[in-house]
Amino acid sequence: MIGSHTFWGWAALSALLALPLRAETVTVFAAASLKTALDEIAERYEAEEGARILRTYAGSSVLARQIAQGAPADIYLAANSAWMDHLEAKGAIRAETRRDVVSNTLVLIAREAPDIPDLGQPEAWLGAERLAVALVDAVPAGIYAKAALTSLGIWDEVAPAVVQTDNARAALALVASGAVGFGIVYASDARAEPRVRAIHGIPAALHPPIRYPAALTARARADGAAAFLDHLSGPGARAVFDRWGFLPPGPAAPPAP
Repeated sequence: MIGSHTFWGWAALSALLALPLRAETVTVFAAASLKTALDEIAERYEAEEGARILRTYAGSSVLARQIAQGAPADIYLAANSAWMDHLEAKGAIRAETRRDVVSNTLVLIAREAPDIPDLGQPEAWLGAERLAVALVDAVPAGIYAKAALTSLGIWDEVAPAVVQTDNARAALALVASGAVGFGIVYASDARAEPRVRAIHGIPAALHPPIRYPAALTARARADGAAAFLDHLSGPGARAVFDRWGFLPPGPAAPPAP
């Protein structure tokens, strides 16, 4: 006869085995412009692999500073190489895991679609309107935008009309809401917001290449972090990035006007 203690011991063990294993959490700090695509990729990965992908989005500069100060991120995805270089120099990422995941282009956006034959003549299209861009001295999208406007020789002319935001998605939101007339954001941002239109492409030759590097942080603890980082370079993630307007890693081709 099985004793009552033995019976209840087996019952407890059976109940424990019937419970789902606790999902491993991988914490990702990512540039705000990645949100729409990365949310979709992460949700699919969670459903297929049983992991939990915790995402935090902000400007690349903000996230890099937080990681340098010890924030518990497993993976960092930036919108330019400079902030990843900054963390690498501080020993805050695992350099051997670093790779470019996607690239992007810039576009001029508005709620309407005015005819802009020459981007280099802002008096013909900007007028009394304001121009939203991310922080031009810290956030990659703003750095790229200022570089492009400087290359066109019009930065000094448009600077008084520029409204700077914490990240590219914040600039997108200002245009989408009608708070400002124009914005310069990534092509992927414009695709993610139905209330705006990409009215003019900004040639890639006018600014440094827009690449999104990713790496494990030096503090990465989640065993699944390396697997998810590899997944971001795989065909499944690539298809999602493509659909949301990102380009393969490498030099971006100039967009059509």
